[in-house]
Amino acid sequence: MKRKIIEIDRERCTGCGSCIPDCPEGALQLIDGKARLVSDLFCDGLGACVGTCPEGAIDVVEREAEPYDERAVMGTIAPQGEAVIRAHLEHLLGHGETGLYGQAIEYLREQKIPVPVHGAAASAGCPGAAARRIGRKTAPAGGGAAQSELRQWPIQLRLLNPAASYFDDADLLVAADCAPFAFADFHREFLAGRILIIFCPKLDREVEEYVEKLAEILRRHAIRSITVLRMEVPCCGGVRYVVDRAQEHAGTKVPILERTITIGGELVAGDGAQTAGIVK
Repeated sequence: MKRKIIEIDRERCTGCGSCIPDCPEGALQLIDGKARLVSDLFCDGLGACVGTCPEGAIDVVEREAEPYDERAVMGTIAPQGEAVIRAHLEHLLGHGETGLYGQAIEYLREQKIPVPVHGAAASAGCPGAAARRIGRKTAPAGGGAAQSELRQWPIQLRLLNPAASYFDDADLLVAADCAPFAFADFHREFLAGRILIIFCPKLDREVEEYVEKLAEILRRHAIRSITVLRMEVPCCGGVRYVVDRAQEHAGTKVPILERTITIGGELVAGDGAQTAGIVK
């Protein structure tokens, strides 16, 4: 298959070894005084090693290569201990690789290896994915300009860090990403006081990965409630599907309130009954 993978310029490489610690996957080794890519299977192509090469000898290219194998990588990482496992998990999260992250977590659980606390460095791969709280002042009485009620960043489920502290004792709003555009009073009616998670159950291809990401959030934090906000179109039922499956995987029973918005931007009357999370 053709995919992104690193390439080392052997003429530029001095064999200093600076790149080795930044590849916990074990794809790089020093051989005959030069850094070498020893296995396509172990290189994820995300380029954590690129910036640490003082000679600029490493680039990310696209070429025919064996598919990256996360389970094989975890087999080499796990024996190296908690610190290396943590670095690898944060590396995956920092680049938004939620699918590979889910595979890594699954491997650790299968092998009965404790999942280390991680997350602080998970934003290192992309500044736009850095987990942060947004402080809000109380809106002044008497109206005035509408105020944003967004309390955290990022908001896309693919980019969220399950270890982010803003999930502690949170009320979640899990919304279809069209909903804020369709419903004019989204901030005041739904977002105020809640932590936002958005995705599209029709266009996003990572639905099962989303299930595992949300399940990890539910496992790690005491979530008080979940509000599901979807559009009236049939495919938007996938938002509730992800929430229910995540509860099953996490073994939680967080109360769920589901609301529906019409294409015309109105709330569907009488659909706001609260239900308990179902665990099968």
